[in-house]
Amino acid sequence: MTRRWAALLLAALFLTLAGSGQAQAAGYRYWSFWDQDAGHWTYATQGPATARPSDGAVQGFRFSVSEDSGDSAKPRGPVSFPVICARTPAREGRKRVALVLDFGTAADAPSGETPPARRTVCAQVSTDGTTADALASVAKPLRYDTNALLCAIGGYPRQGCGEQVASGRKPTAAARKGDRTGGPSVGLFVGAGAVALLAAAAVWQARRRRHA
Repeated sequence: MTRRWAALLLAALFLTLAGSGQAQAAGYRYWSFWDQDAGHWTYATQGPATARPSDGAVQGFRFSVSEDSGDSAKPRGPVSFPVICARTPAREGRKRVALVLDFGTAADAPSGETPPARRTVCAQVSTDGTTADALASVAKPLRYDTNALLCAIGGYPRQGCGEQVASGRKPTAAARKGDRTGGPSVGLFVGAGAVALLAAAAVWQARRRRHA
């Protein structure tokens, strides 16, 4: 009986910690959408189909594997509206939006695909145009899914849309915070709790047999 309970204890610990590790390893491959303000990228609070940038705005798209907005990779490289839109003169009734299109790294690319080089473009659309309108004017072909999620810019990637992938090469934002503070992971606490519960059950079982 003692061996049986020991085996159960080890199995519970293994399954609990394994489940915790799998939860941290989940990521999604998708295009993230960013606004630039005072030289800093911030994750957009609206989707490109509803965002209506002002004339002179700088917005970016980055393709990568990430777990959430706090973990998402930002567009890379120097950005300047006057530089990007230098050859696009202002027009009455139109607005200019500088777009940064970062197709990501080979590590984030779907199998069999190579990310194009990062590029910047100046889109000129009507004053009430959305970011999606601006993107469509300079980066076709675009691809969306049935839920209006942006799947591809300039035809990249050829297939897939927000699919879940293994992301074991980098921890979540929460995990990185835990590493900085030196604190143990939640999975460790949960595993320890499971072991403690089974240990208590084993003691109760042993006492029951002695008094039987």
